[in-house]
Amino acid sequence: MKRFIKIAVIYSVFMFSVLFIISISYKSLKMESDIPSSYSDQQLQIYKQLWESMNESADMFREQTMMFALYTWGFLLLAGYVVLIYIYYKDIKPMVELQKFSKEIAKGNLEIPLPITSNNGFVEFTESFDLMRESLKESKLREIEAENAKKQLVAELSHDLKTPVATIQATCEVLQVQLDRKKEALANGDLSGGVDIDKVEEEVGYIAKKADTINELVQTVFHATIDDMKEVSVNVDEYASTMIEGFITDLTEYGKIILDNHIPECLIYMDKLRMIQVIDNVIGNSYKYAGTDIHVGFKETEEMVNADGKKCRFIKITIRDKGPGVKEEEMPLIVEKYYRGNNSKEKTGYGLGMYLVKLYMEKQGGGLEYYNDNGFVVELLVKKV
Repeated sequence: MKRFIKIAVIYSVFMFSVLFIISISYKSLKMESDIPSSYSDQQLQIYKQLWESMNESADMFREQTMMFALYTWGFLLLAGYVVLIYIYYKDIKPMVELQKFSKEIAKGNLEIPLPITSNNGFVEFTESFDLMRESLKESKLREIEAENAKKQLVAELSHDLKTPVATIQATCEVLQVQLDRKKEALANGDLSGGVDIDKVEEEVGYIAKKADTINELVQTVFHATIDDMKEVSVNVDEYASTMIEGFITDLTEYGKIILDNHIPECLIYMDKLRMIQVIDNVIGNSYKYAGTDIHVGFKETEEMVNADGKKCRFIKITIRDKGPGVKEEEMPLIVEKYYRGNNSKEKTGYGLGMYLVKLYMEKQGGGLEYYNDNGFVVELLVKKV
């Protein structure tokens, strides 16, 4: 639009400059007499008559030329403005409307329609742009509907969770009362009162069933959430490598974990929370599926090229078990979202452990490798500072 205005101004200045030149030229075309002083009166009279006749003819020619020039100038001025107006309504105005329309779209206003006329040069582009608006509008509506459906699902599941949780709480309270009575009897020296083992076993089994119900409900919520997870928050900072040994030794619930050596002392890049999750997932999987001792070793690598093409050094954490390993045909699939192998049918889980391990390690600037070697082996690459 600014360029169009600039062209219109330049054209107007040029045309009025031409008009000024025409007016100057009109004045310069006027004839002036120069009567020789040597003429006699008779000759002077004849000269004046001839001069008046010539001057009259010249004035008529000058005026005709001036009128032709003015008419031509006026025609060109009008024609130029007509062309500019035509260009404005055919090309410039539709483009300005498109700019205003795109700004409204950027603001999220998808209700504003884009007028489509057949007398401009952007008909197909305008139609495509309006189709894009309609598509965005439909997509936004679907997104709102999906979000509302998810909120409704979470609300319904939250309600469904109340019943088994309340049952578990009530059962635990009964067990606690029985234990308190037993402790009180023992404190008073009464050894006759005992705990009904069958009753306790029945109540514990009841708790386990309700826990399974909760697990299934939570799994449904978790799937609904993970499907919409576009960006995982990973905040990488510099930490001492020795912290990783602490993460591993804290996992006392996963059987016997043997450190084959100590980690080289250095600074590494990691997200503390995500690294705890990674190690917990890997060692937890080995404990769940192998059920053997778990060996952990550390090694500093030579320079390697990372995903950015830069040479870096890494600390390699090798976690291995002595279980049956993973079937070769399933090996590429274990890092896929929701994939669970044939050996996981009797085990609880969501099929997200190795998927998240790979995701978190890559976002920390490291990597993941895994293979079978007399058991299942996972190698975690943590980038050195």
